[in-house]
Amino acid sequence: MHTVAVLALDQVIPFDLATPIEVFTRTRLPDGGPGYRVRVCAETPEVDAGAFTLRAPWGLDRLGEADTIIVPGTARPTEALTPAVRAALREAATAGTRVASICTGTFPLAASGLLDGLRATTHWLAAESLAAAFPEVEVDPNVLYTDNGRILTSAGAAAGLDLCLHLIRRDHGSAVAAEAARLSVMPLEREGGQAQFIAHDHAPAPAGSALEPLLEWLRENLARQLTLDDIAAHAGVSTRTLIRRFREQTGSTPLRWLHHARVRRAQHLLETTEDSVERVGARVGFGSATAFRDRFKRTTGVSPHAYRRAFGGRAGVVSP
Repeated sequence: MHTVAVLALDQVIPFDLATPIEVFTRTRLPDGGPGYRVRVCAETPEVDAGAFTLRAPWGLDRLGEADTIIVPGTARPTEALTPAVRAALREAATAGTRVASICTGTFPLAASGLLDGLRATTHWLAAESLAAAFPEVEVDPNVLYTDNGRILTSAGAAAGLDLCLHLIRRDHGSAVAAEAARLSVMPLEREGGQAQFIAHDHAPAPAGSALEPLLEWLRENLARQLTLDDIAAHAGVSTRTLIRRFREQTGSTPLRWLHHARVRRAQHLLETTEDSVERVGARVGFGSATAFRDRFKRTTGVSPHAYRRAFGGRAGVVSP
């Protein structure tokens, strides 16, 4: 039977820990038999899980006996990895064990060196920290999970479910995975990636910066067909100076900032109004419905229609 070892590190996030335990222990094969054996392993007999203390039945020595190791996220992801945990993960991976992480569990994998040169993801709030701490890892904050064959990573919270279902499908096929998804009240595949959940708001600018009045003007005029020259003229500077100031203070360009602001406003309208997709696109300044759909999907990873299905109807109001 396929053995899954769930590694409980200090300050483990209970949700991330429980996800693989629940999903894999409930997985049933076509003959009704269990698909997995699950073991919770830790370096010490007791693990601080924040709201409670966890007693782990198995130690690090059992990691090498597992077919798959899952590393849940921790509340202190940048804390140094102990030599024993690092050695256990590397030895297991070298022996051919599949290793996967959930949420900030990507940090221990990166600290062990297992992600060097690979594409990885984590919770979008921690993506910048992961990229800064481990420049040798290709961090993609927009996906729900990455699959490098023997090494996999997933984003936060529910993305751990997506990863577990993906592993079940790899191991036992789509029918078994679909039944596991039904038990978890989850679709077997979700549209899009993490980008649809990221609260980008607007590109940041330091408080009191010279750009603040211009950014406010842009927010108030999203529906207008603004060019770079229009924005520079309103700011009273050359286009070259405008671009330089935007890069210095927002890390973006004026038109890229404007496009993202339009998409964020469109997300709000799709959530809170019953306007058609074409009407929403026009209200936020896109010249055509096609241009709106293309830009929206490039930014969020899903179409406007899919986004509305997932998030619409929050306010229950219809805009004028």
